[in-house]
Amino acid sequence: LTTIFRTPKIFSGSNVLPEGPVVGPSTMDALSLHCPRKRAFVVTDEFSQRHAAKVVRFLESGGFTSMTWPRCQPEAPLEVVRECAQAIKSFEPDLIVAVGGGSVMDSAKGAWIIYERPDITDLRMISPLDKLNLRRKALLAAVPTTAGTGSECTGAAVLHDMSVHRKIPIAHDELIPDLAILVPEFTMTMPPKLTVGTGLDVLAHAMDAVTTPAGNEFTEPLALKAIAMVFQWLPRAYQDGQNREARHRMLVAASIAGIAFGMSGCHLTHSLGHSLGAVFNIHHGLAVGFFIPYVLQFCQRVTDKHMLICKTLNIPGQDAAEGLEKLVGQVRTFFTSLNVPLSLQEMGISEADLESKMDKLVQYAYEDVDCYLSPRPITAGQCAKIFQYAFAGRDIDF
Repeated sequence: LTTIFRTPKIFSGSNVLPEGPVVGPSTMDALSLHCPRKRAFVVTDEFSQRHAAKVVRFLESGGFTSMTWPRCQPEAPLEVVRECAQAIKSFEPDLIVAVGGGSVMDSAKGAWIIYERPDITDLRMISPLDKLNLRRKALLAAVPTTAGTGSECTGAAVLHDMSVHRKIPIAHDELIPDLAILVPEFTMTMPPKLTVGTGLDVLAHAMDAVTTPAGNEFTEPLALKAIAMVFQWLPRAYQDGQNREARHRMLVAASIAGIAFGMSGCHLTHSLGHSLGAVFNIHHGLAVGFFIPYVLQFCQRVTDKHMLICKTLNIPGQDAAEGLEKLVGQVRTFFTSLNVPLSLQEMGISEADLESKMDKLVQYAYEDVDCYLSPRPITAGQCAKIFQYAFAGRDIDF
């Protein structure tokens, strides 16, 4: 078995975008070394434009000529990604910088592929086994403004074809950014609700990375560290958005969880959460995080990897069953402290609405690629049953 462990070069902390000279290796050194033409195309959206402006000032202080494209949209619509690619083609950069949340970074990745490989007319046909030969024209740097998706450290992107209301998932090692620049101040503008939603995304990534059968000796320690960091630092970031250390730690947790699940993949929290989010328009992080306790219970019949999480969180347990019970209890207590609903009913979903949309919920979840990485194979009927149990907040007993 061959394991390929690839990560971006990561710069983290308050001084990664210095306005004056620095001592030692710097972000600008890393950029200038591989971008001799010094032409930077900055991809962002209206919400992150002020952060992008700081990135532009930093780039220009190092001699870069830049162009900012602030038109990214939520969910990374394919049409918008193509518009972005056309603007990139006109500017001809040797560096593309994504400044924003997951949708911005995914949009930049999609546009980068089109810029580098105009011969690829259908992004859905990209296989992770193909050789894309990216980086002939430009490098990719990612500057996240939320602490959740981990896209700055993964080779994944999810675009949306709005004409048919379908996702276009892309996974390829060559999509891992060359640089990830983590600036804690950029996440301080997130309101408490978004802080929690993005933080739960980190937790779901890490929990899945521990319990998936595709995990390995590289991914487990990273995922477990991310779990510990979320439990320690998310409540502090939630209670005080200006807590710089908490914001920094959550950014780091998001990135290392991204590295972990980028290798191991996610499973049922994401297939169920993707479906719930699509059908009921619920924030991605909240939707996937919500299913953590239910998925832990469903998978415990075939794996005891949750005991690694128990050990990390100092949860005592004589055996796997007791450990699971205490872990689920601690997760629910953690959720309550963050005002996260414990049932679909608490989310405001009615029983009638759930039943009327059950077929679509099950179809979306069962067809989701993450469903196939579950430690415990799942049927469509079991998917429906989990949704029904989750409506009432009932423990999974099947």
